[in-house]
Amino acid sequence: MKLISAVLVTLLLISCSEKSKSFDRVKIETIFTDSLSIRAIAPLNENRVWFAANKGMVGLIDGNIPKLATIKYEDSLLHFRALAITNENVFVLSIANPAVLYKIGFNGNEATNIEEVYVEKGEKVFYDSLAFWNDKEGIAMGDPTQDCLSILITRDGGNSWNKVDCSLLPKTEEGEAGFAASNTNIAIFEDHVWIASGGKRARIFHSADKGKTWKVYNTPILQGKAMTGIYSIRFYNDKIGVIFGGDWESKSFNEGNKAITKDGGKTWKLIANGQGPGYRSSVAFVPNSNGNGIVAVGSPGISYSKDAGDSWKELSKEGLYAIEFVNDSVAFGSGQNRIVKLTFE
Repeated sequence: MKLISAVLVTLLLISCSEKSKSFDRVKIETIFTDSLSIRAIAPLNENRVWFAANKGMVGLIDGNIPKLATIKYEDSLLHFRALAITNENVFVLSIANPAVLYKIGFNGNEATNIEEVYVEKGEKVFYDSLAFWNDKEGIAMGDPTQDCLSILITRDGGNSWNKVDCSLLPKTEEGEAGFAASNTNIAIFEDHVWIASGGKRARIFHSADKGKTWKVYNTPILQGKAMTGIYSIRFYNDKIGVIFGGDWESKSFNEGNKAITKDGGKTWKLIANGQGPGYRSSVAFVPNSNGNGIVAVGSPGISYSKDAGDSWKELSKEGLYAIEFVNDSVAFGSGQNRIVKLTFE
């Protein structure tokens, strides 16, 4: 019995001391090219990824085979920058007047139907991001048309969407909005949702009950100008999160552009301030890294941290808009005119 206990203790000590893998390089394989601006991607597995782009283009890259569709609203080719998938459907949302949300049936191999489920018109209409808690409940966010963020909620699998009244949401401040840079203004974990803002203010809007009640928290991220603020937010669990952004007009400036939280978004601490990457448009936690592995991408390149953002390494100067992980070593990225598969080693 003593011998067995000693062996178990030794195994536990070894297990606890094991560190998650770290990366030294990234292999980049282009899997799709076209004259498109692709800012929203959603992987199904290591070989299949959905995307939404401008020129009304929505598609599934299935291995080496692109399955594409062009969606028109009346006579207009829409500009899609928001995308989300459930088990049976794909949802795409166009950015500006009119903002149109489509539900695309998917049987696992190809699209079965395309249905228009929400339309909003107006000079101030501009939507940024889209996500689902589960197959029934989802959320979209956009810039204010009144004195609050534009929040759409579905509770019936995306068949209908309702805009939340400003009386139920925190008030936005003058010049505060979102950035439709990578479909990552929204982060979801279990019943939680966090939404990042930018511009004149850079704040976090949080709901712990799937959008029924809300609180708003300040951040130390660079803010005050139209193109400053938070461009991307992710959460590893209900406590650990990361925000990234900066100043789009001064992409190399690396002060006040990245921060972490360990209390669910209530407070944020700058990381590697004045060091590491400047502006990035999309950030993601490496799966199975205990919240220590972080990859940030943007037009200046691909950056990686193995220690929760304390130090950073540039893995590539490849410019990308968005990144989405499939597992702890494979991700997809999208950018101007292309989608790439990223293998981290």
